[in-house]
Amino acid sequence: MIGALQTAATGMTAQQENLDTIANNLANASTAGFRERRLEFQDLIYQNIIAPGSAATQQTTNAAGLQIGLGTRGASSEILTTQGQPEETGNPLDLAIEGHGFFQIQQTNGTTAYTRAGNFHLDNQGNLVTADGDQLEPNIAIPSGALSVTIGSDGTVSVQMPGQSQSQVVGQITLAEFPNPGGLNSMGNNLLTPTTASGQPVIGNPGGSEGLGTIQQGMLEQSNVSVVQQFIAMIMAQRSYEANSKVVTTANQMYQTANNM
Repeated sequence: MIGALQTAATGMTAQQENLDTIANNLANASTAGFRERRLEFQDLIYQNIIAPGSAATQQTTNAAGLQIGLGTRGASSEILTTQGQPEETGNPLDLAIEGHGFFQIQQTNGTTAYTRAGNFHLDNQGNLVTADGDQLEPNIAIPSGALSVTIGSDGTVSVQMPGQSQSQVVGQITLAEFPNPGGLNSMGNNLLTPTTASGQPVIGNPGGSEGLGTIQQGMLEQSNVSVVQQFIAMIMAQRSYEANSKVVTTANQMYQTANNM
């Protein structure tokens, strides 16, 4: 009965972590480029009362044995990399990636982070930056007085300057892809950093031979969170938590009965 209390407690703790993950997904349902996380569970070690395959007699063995599980735990929180729904904004600095790849962001500490959020802005020097002021890498500067900015599906950035009949190319956006994007580390602020699990980035032009996606100007990729699916997952987490709490109540009643004997 004490074992049942401890085992049920691990189940309740795991479902609390699951609900925290669901809550974060729902909170970011409107965050551009957000990638849903899914909590995966793992059973804990087992108490071998009778080991499977152990000798039952001199001629026979136990076919199944007797093992009592000791509960569960959250094993991993994987990033789901399905494409988010693109939304037309009409803003020429809003960029969506159709397919694989991440924008590269130069952080103030000199390291490179990666994002799917393409809601860029111009700083006071005309550089393409995130909402936090981190520059797009490689850096692209829009000349002052440009009449229009055009970004092709292959990442070519060109501007139309006053008094010129032809557009002027001012930069090239490149994308990065990872062998295992689900292994990236979430840093907040829509930024991800590589880990040994994700592997090192492969850099290339959008739509190139590296299998990278293309860029859609005036579009913004929305979160890939399905609110309906998250509500279903939340109900299942609640029911599982209630079931484990019922085990705690039942085990406690049995323990009281044994004490009163």
